[in-house]
Amino acid sequence: MTVSLLDISTYLPGEPVPAAYYAGFAESDDLRDNVMFKAPRFRHHVGEDETAIDMVERAAAGIVERHGQDTIENVDILITHVQLPDVPFYGGGGGMAHRLGMKPNWVLDLHNGGCAAFVLGMKLAQNLIESGQGETALIAVAQNAAGTIFDQKTIRTKAQASVPGDGAAVGLVARSDKSPILDIECRTYGEFAGDMAISMQPARKWWQPGPGEGSIGFTESKITKVLARGNRQVPEVSYAVCDRIGIKPKDLDLLVTNQPNRAFLRNWREALELPRERHRDTFEQCGNLFAAGIPVNLERAISDGQLKKGDVALMAAFAHAGDFAGAAAIKWGGRD
Repeated sequence: MTVSLLDISTYLPGEPVPAAYYAGFAESDDLRDNVMFKAPRFRHHVGEDETAIDMVERAAAGIVERHGQDTIENVDILITHVQLPDVPFYGGGGGMAHRLGMKPNWVLDLHNGGCAAFVLGMKLAQNLIESGQGETALIAVAQNAAGTIFDQKTIRTKAQASVPGDGAAVGLVARSDKSPILDIECRTYGEFAGDMAISMQPARKWWQPGPGEGSIGFTESKITKVLARGNRQVPEVSYAVCDRIGIKPKDLDLLVTNQPNRAFLRNWREALELPRERHRDTFEQCGNLFAAGIPVNLERAISDGQLKKGDVALMAAFAHAGDFAGAAAIKWGGRD
């Protein structure tokens, strides 16, 4: 049985927010010169009243236009990931299904996939389809933390606030041999799961009220560890997939990764011996898109003809402080 990634559609909210926006708020920050926090030229921010469900609905418009509303309504499996759930007690899958007119047999909200959630969603969709649980799946991801958490008044003064951007994407997966998923590798590194934390001053649990706003608890030591893990994990899962499909990384037609910063992007393509023109990124236009990074960049490559029919594309990413990583290869069959 062959399962394919048939199409991707994306959405970026609002007008581009320039780097000068954050420069105007910047205060003294010991991490200001760290390679992790070199600001992109632009990024996008989710609207003040825009929900993750809104973002996914807008991202799905391209799929509806190209494949018809009936295709969406008849999807069997909905897999979602939202960086900042609209309600903390449950994911957005149910609301997304309703908004899109779907009544799927499976609705699954993923959290552990982080920046690699699209790859994890592909793996889950493939497994469910191959096991006979459905014919089609929709993977929906929304990154909405930039214009919310990172734009809080006391957080946007920090170096970390200038890097994230918001966006959403949906991918259509189905039993088909048109754009086959060649292989997927997913690895969990549970020993690192506690290394990403929310920091507040004065210290408290994230749900407790208090005067200080929450941000990611970065330190020089943690950043050094995350850089080392990311530099190692993404090439590891990428080489594992390439080995199994019988292609050398340097012979890939396209590499698409998550895009935390310029340093990771450079290190990953060098580790895979790929020239810059075959590693697609939108970092300067969109910043760190978290889980939306892979599908947004893959869709751009498809739409402008960089990824051609018959090309092999590899998607790879790591999540959080290095507690998960995944890579997936497809042979692109083109859009109808």
